[in-house]
Amino acid sequence: MFKKILIANRGEIALRIIRTCKEMGINTVAVYSTADRDSLHVKFADEAVCVGPPSSTDSYLNIPRIIAACEITNADAVHPGYGFLSENANFSKICKDNGIKFIGASPEMIDEMGDKASAKATMLKAGVPCVPGSPGLLKDLEHAKATALKVVYPVMIKATAGGGGKGMRIVWSEEEMEEHWNSARQESKAAFGNDGMYMEKFIEEPRHIEIQIAGDKFGNACHMSERDCSIQRRHQKLVEEVPSPYMTTRLRKAMGKAAVKAAKAVKYEGVGTVEFLVDKNRDFYFMEMNTRIQVEHTITEEVINYDLIKEQIKLASGEKISGKEYIPQMHAIQCRINAEDPEKEFRPSPGKITDYHEPGGHGIRIDTHVYAGYVIPPYYDSMISKLITVAQTREEAINKMRRALEEYIIEGIKTTIPFHLQLMDDEKFLEGDFTTKFMDTFELK
Repeated sequence: MFKKILIANRGEIALRIIRTCKEMGINTVAVYSTADRDSLHVKFADEAVCVGPPSSTDSYLNIPRIIAACEITNADAVHPGYGFLSENANFSKICKDNGIKFIGASPEMIDEMGDKASAKATMLKAGVPCVPGSPGLLKDLEHAKATALKVVYPVMIKATAGGGGKGMRIVWSEEEMEEHWNSARQESKAAFGNDGMYMEKFIEEPRHIEIQIAGDKFGNACHMSERDCSIQRRHQKLVEEVPSPYMTTRLRKAMGKAAVKAAKAVKYEGVGTVEFLVDKNRDFYFMEMNTRIQVEHTITEEVINYDLIKEQIKLASGEKISGKEYIPQMHAIQCRINAEDPEKEFRPSPGKITDYHEPGGHGIRIDTHVYAGYVIPPYYDSMISKLITVAQTREEAINKMRRALEEYIIEGIKTTIPFHLQLMDDEKFLEGDFTTKFMDTFELK
């Protein structure tokens, strides 16, 4: 087992990892930018190293400084959390070259799954259902037009190196193709330095349901049930829950089987997620594989009573998994509480938290790094905390969430609490009748 782990991240996920390490008897090193010197992850780690100024490029994304921090503290492993360097193949390789264990996927695996076109080809070969589309990259505009006729409009053209909605266009007819083709390529080139495009059938109003997986170095893999992440805005998730209100026993079995196939196809080692789109007929299609811990791993932990960070560390140290499949025993919901103004198009609202009071009671979990007096910096993701409720039924979990949100006091900045409160009373949400298009018609009152 590792003696000392450096956490190459910040905020709530860094603190979350530190807590598990302490329980496992592993020493921790926090890294921080000058903007984060007062963050709780810095206070609770055994050691802390400043890695640069506020800009993430000069601090949390600065690989030489992260490696130097490992060397001066004698850390024998790095946990990247999510975001930043968590899916950076180059960072994974540099850690390996320097004899530091990267708690995550190998460089080869990150590359294979990070390139969406090659990921899809791998999944098709493994027999995982994929959205109909081009078998690989599109050569040119004429190739795109010919492929679209076979796939049938509407289609989506996507950047192979894409993420966060960049380099993606929905094309409804052949007349629109040229314009969207050119603009998607330009956007992709500017954002990722790669203008490679592929095509998929556009699935109208799908659900976004992902399967949590784990794999070990002995070739074993298992799934730990699903998470419904359909309520999102601009491809950013707002609320997640498990089990999905749309799920059936048959569908979970089929999706779990497909996710395990996907993990075994790439000899997946560690904890990861296979994301699917599910249409109105409950047919599901592979979307992407995330080779890291997810923001929403918390709700899976609550319904199967398992510490996924601990599992990550154990797998990275070479331990074997049981291969047992897990199904939800409870119902859990997570609301992402962000420093954003929901009345002004969710505009970021950095600043000082003047008053802070967390809700409590049975079945309430809060993962956060903030406190009264803490200043939310403008340089990073706007997440303040993750509020999780767990109960026997969905109705109880919603009632508990409503009560917790009413108790949650964060003053000095705008937050998404009013949005979540309204959501907990929304008829469609209460019925479990929502798709990824839910936010297109949702109006804040």
